[in-house]
This record gives sequence, structure tokens and C-alpha cells, in this order.
Amino acid sequence: MTHSRGFPPIASPDARVLILGTLPGAESLARQQYYAKPQNSFWRIMGALAEAGPELAYEDRLARLRERQIAVWDVCAAAERAGSLDTAIKAPEINDFATFFDIHDQIRRICFNGRHAEKLFTRHVLPGLGRGTAAIERILLPSTSPAYARMRHEEKLARWRRGLEGGIE
Repeated sequence: MTHSRGFPPIASPDARVLILGTLPGAESLARQQYYAKPQNSFWRIMGALAEAGPELAYEDRLARLRERQIAVWDVCAAAERAGSLDTAIKAPEINDFATFFDIHDQIRRICFNGRHAEKLFTRHVLPGLGRGTAAIERILLPSTSPAYARMRHEEKLARWRRGLEGGIE
């Protein structure tokens, strides 16, 4: 089992939408980039919805997300995990969401990139949030991971479009 440590958030101070994953996978950790595995559909979806597609350099994608008031982070700051599957996460260390929401007080919607991110947030983060922060709208979106292959890319994109609708400029 490997001890994995995540990344700082991608976020501008005026971010309105927070997209939450669980913890970067092995390829993302090796490349030090969110959603680095080419088979993960995150950047293709962000290309369609925020002009932040994989054809751009990584730093340019991050800048596009910030311009569109989209923040990206993970529920876990670190965890033990064999491989890259969310189901293999053990002993999670949770990110400091109280401080994040204090700094990013314009967040109006949290979009979970898959059910495991939602479960971790609900179990480990939500109970410690103040009433106002706990009332932020939360939306479960289908995982962009290639491990979630039951849904075609087109359907994932349609659900992500509906989930982000009205939350981004």
C-alpha cells in the first residue's frame, strides 16, 4: 500500500463552483497534475464546458478554470492506497475545508466527481462545517474515471453540463 499525498486546490478567490474528487491517482501523482490519465474524461468534459480541454497546456487549463470561477480539489489531503481506485482508499486525511470555504466564500455549488468523493465529503467534512457552508448546494456527477465505464462519454458530458449549468460563467 502506498501513502499518497494530494495537491493544493485550483481556485481563484471568486470561485463559485467547487469540483471535488477523492485523491489523485498514480499517474496524476507521477505527473503532478490533476486528472493526468489520458483515459480520464475530466479534461475532455472541461474542454466542452469551460474551454479547458486537453489540447491546452496544463497551466492554461488551470487558468481557464479559474477564469470561469471553477475550483478543483480533492476531499483527501492524503491516504493509503494500493493503485488508483477510489475503493482502495484507506485511512484518509481530509483537506481543511473550513479554511478553504473561509477564503472562497463565493462557492455556491459543490459538484462531486463520483460517488466516492460524495461519500467521503458527507462522512468526514459535512459534520464539521458551519450551517451556512453546509447549506451549499451539492450535486453528484458521474465519475470521469476510466474505471466508471458503464456510462458513455456523451452521457457523462450531458450530466456534467446539467450539473454545472448556472454555476459557471
